[in-house]
Amino acid sequence: MDTLDIEAVRAFVLVADLKSFTRTGEAMGMTQSAVSLKVKRLEDGLGRRLLERTPRLVRLSREGDVFLEPARALLAAHDAAQASFAETTRRLTVGISHHIVGAELPRLLKRMSESEPSLVVDMRIAASRDVLEAFDRGDLDAAIVLRHGNPRRDAEIVMEEGFGWMAAPDFRQPGGEPLRLATQAEPCSVRSMAVAALDAAGIPWREVFVGGGVATVGAAVSAGLAVAALCRRVAPPGTVDAGLRLGLPPLPTGEVIQCSRLADRRARESLRTLLACIRSTA
Repeated sequence: MDTLDIEAVRAFVLVADLKSFTRTGEAMGMTQSAVSLKVKRLEDGLGRRLLERTPRLVRLSREGDVFLEPARALLAAHDAAQASFAETTRRLTVGISHHIVGAELPRLLKRMSESEPSLVVDMRIAASRDVLEAFDRGDLDAAIVLRHGNPRRDAEIVMEEGFGWMAAPDFRQPGGEPLRLATQAEPCSVRSMAVAALDAAGIPWREVFVGGGVATVGAAVSAGLAVAALCRRVAPPGTVDAGLRLGLPPLPTGEVIQCSRLADRRARESLRTLLACIRSTA
């Protein structure tokens, strides 16, 4: 067996974590096909099939599962050796809209930690407007938010998010009454989007719960108090999109954008890894 290519091992571990060749390519700054070729050469060198690939799924084979932890240990030792004469930790201060991260945050942090073990992520969750204001003040290295208002020249589109009318499975809207709605306090672009869609469809509504963040709005939804317009990815586990059942209008998608002012190459790579991890939880 030939000496292992450390970048091929890194590609394999990232694919295992992100469940995607495309997301791994984004994290490593290369094409999906280049990642696939690296992993294929690693498999050929080991004489083992490490990943099972289907059009919709990437998962570890039995041999890949055996190889994963030794591969992590190899990467950790390699990175520690490279960092012997450098700072032991690096910090990335990033603000993220609470519409973008929700119940999957622990999984996101786990993947980020596995991908960048020496990185300290200073993550600040707030409304998109507040995150952008903090970024413009120079308090953040990067901002990841929902686009609202006028386009920014320094923004890059990360992905699109789908929204739904999320509710508890047993939620029942009393007949003849306005739609029971849970929202965030104004100003909130998602609240504006939701009420505009209801008003355009001629559906009466009333706020029965106003929260100070997506987590509190999600708690009201889980408790069966109301329906809320939420990104499906961050909706509380167990909730469902009740829009069709309740005859509610479809909601538009929202663009997730990122702004950054990172000059350091490794910092840019860390942000790229974080964005790939966010996309992988979509």
